[in-house]
Amino acid sequence: MKKICIYAVLALSTSLLAQSNEEKRLKAAGDVLHEIMEIKDKSIPQDLLDKSECAVIVPSVKKGAFIVGGKYGKGFFTCRAKDGNGWGSPASVIVEGGSLGFQIGGSESDVVLLVMNRKGAARLLNNQFKLGGEASVAAGPVGRTTSADTDILLTAEILSYSRSRGVFAGLSLEGSTLRQDLDGNKALYGKTMTNKEIIEGDPKPPAAGKLLLADLTKFSPRKSK
Repeated sequence: MKKICIYAVLALSTSLLAQSNEEKRLKAAGDVLHEIMEIKDKSIPQDLLDKSECAVIVPSVKKGAFIVGGKYGKGFFTCRAKDGNGWGSPASVIVEGGSLGFQIGGSESDVVLLVMNRKGAARLLNNQFKLGGEASVAAGPVGRTTSADTDILLTAEILSYSRSRGVFAGLSLEGSTLRQDLDGNKALYGKTMTNKEIIEGDPKPPAAGKLLLADLTKFSPRKSK
């Protein structure tokens, strides 16, 4: 009986620890977006954010961990609400493999991806897909606004960015794989859920995601037509 109790306590402790780690990571994702959008002239262009279908934020990506362990980083994505107003509950993702392709220095970086159309958004609901393979990806332009008729905006499903040492710039993620993180979803929502179930079902978002969703709604409340 004592062994059963010990195992139960250990299992509960492990579950709470995983939940705590994911909540901290989700809150960090909100901090990343908030700080980037407050840069003004050096942030994500407003017209691109308004046109985007979904946003992916991966805080504190470490180069060393990627090179040694093969894992790039863990983060979250959220998509426009079905009626176009506001943003839905976040789902967990892992980015791994491929070339780092950082255009700016630093051993640790925050990564932001803008998914620019419904085709790209649909890929996020798959178990995994390759950036630059199944989905076209390009380093995103930086500034208050940008021209909507450039080749990048016409062809890329996903625009990628990185922030390192306070510098925000475009990022190349060719060859990397983006896949769903079922363990991360379970830690946040208390049960195993696929990314498709979260995005389409839109369960009550975790409290840790409040800043991320509030800022996305503040900076881009409704997708432009």
